[in-house]
Amino acid sequence: MSAVAYKLVDRAEWAAALAAGVYAGSALDRADGFIHMSTAAQLAETARRHYAGRSDLVLVEVALAPLGAALKWEASRGGDLFPHLFAPLPARADAPQRGLSVDADGVMRFEDGAVGWP
Repeated sequence: MSAVAYKLVDRAEWAAALAAGVYAGSALDRADGFIHMSTAAQLAETARRHYAGRSDLVLVEVALAPLGAALKWEASRGGDLFPHLFAPLPARADAPQRGLSVDADGVMRFEDGAVGWP
């Protein structure tokens, strides 16, 4: 399994999480009972399916080892295993993060000018 995962978060929600020290998840996460994350290989499709047309987002890189038993790898889209966190996510300002928007076609456009995901 991957050592890191990625979470797309509304910028205002992430700012509130940084102030609180934890991210409780989006409305969808809370309704599902866990925080949805994606691996690097899954991220572009997640952005296309769930964030197309959204702006003012932050892509947060999450180190998975510190999450311990609260992290579960579960089958989702096409049987692919996704990292799901069954606890609040510690929100740290030093976590790698990048501002972005996702255009109507689902392409990630980063504030630093990069387009797409490697």
